[in-house]
Amino acid sequence: MLHVSHLEEGMEIFKALGSELRIRIIKLLLEKQTMNLNELAAALGVTNGALTSHIRKLEDSGIVEIVPDPRSGHGNQKVCRVAVDKIVVEMNSSEMEEEPNVYVADIPIGQYLDYKIYPTCGLATEGALVGEVDDPRYFAHPNRVDAQILWFGRGYVEYGVPVLLPPFTKIRQITLSMEISSEAPEVNNDWPSDIYFYLNGVNIGMWTSPGDFGIVRGIFTPAWWPPKWNQYGLLKTIMINQNGTYVDGLKISEVNIDQFELDYKSEIRFRLEAPQEAENGGGLTIFGNKFGNYNQAIQARINYSRE
Repeated sequence: MLHVSHLEEGMEIFKALGSELRIRIIKLLLEKQTMNLNELAAALGVTNGALTSHIRKLEDSGIVEIVPDPRSGHGNQKVCRVAVDKIVVEMNSSEMEEEPNVYVADIPIGQYLDYKIYPTCGLATEGALVGEVDDPRYFAHPNRVDAQILWFGRGYVEYGVPVLLPPFTKIRQITLSMEISSEAPEVNNDWPSDIYFYLNGVNIGMWTSPGDFGIVRGIFTPAWWPPKWNQYGLLKTIMINQNGTYVDGLKISEVNIDQFELDYKSEIRFRLEAPQEAENGGGLTIFGNKFGNYNQAIQARINYSRE
């Protein structure tokens, strides 16, 4: 089930459903259960190239997923299938009525508080690399605070989330959005990576990045950046509230905000991790507002109310 508790959080889902062709794709997959791209393209009367962008939008929204073909003995053959059985949209949730107060802050990607990373790795400002690539020591370089892109093959980075709220308020919901992707040794659009999210040391869920996107230059990626390095990622929104934890409206765990007992005096730490032992150990790339396709750093949004 896809659960959208606030209308603005469902924008990618609404966009994905706002196409007659994408609706036909969903209906075909519901009928056939699984189809590969060639089968879909033939059934729809379109080319594979025209179909790809529609499948990507459905995948990014969480409606469709791409999985290994169970009919094939080769793991490199993939099929598409519908990933949800229903979409629930709350038009006027009680949480929105009870929590009109929102605090928003941007967290520059280079201002992490802690890290433990392993090659391949590196970071860069808008104008230059910070030190040398594949040398974790440069993640402690003073210029790292100006980083606009960072990447590592395994490990984690952890950020402090500002909590500048009025006195005697309690945190009801935290939403964090960021542009991220996998980290392949070069670039590979088919390079899945299991990326784990932690809040104050608690694993709140995982999302699998489909690849390391480098074939097309990112909209904001500087001209000096090498053409066959990470170019852009996917904009992901992680939300934790009283009902659980969600990525782009898709529930990924039962961990909820009440378990943390957070208020205006609380310290909040947010960790992104690509562990070595993950089933899909494909690393992590994080993009700032001067790299990739989205003009933003890590954006934190905190809904709060009086205790």
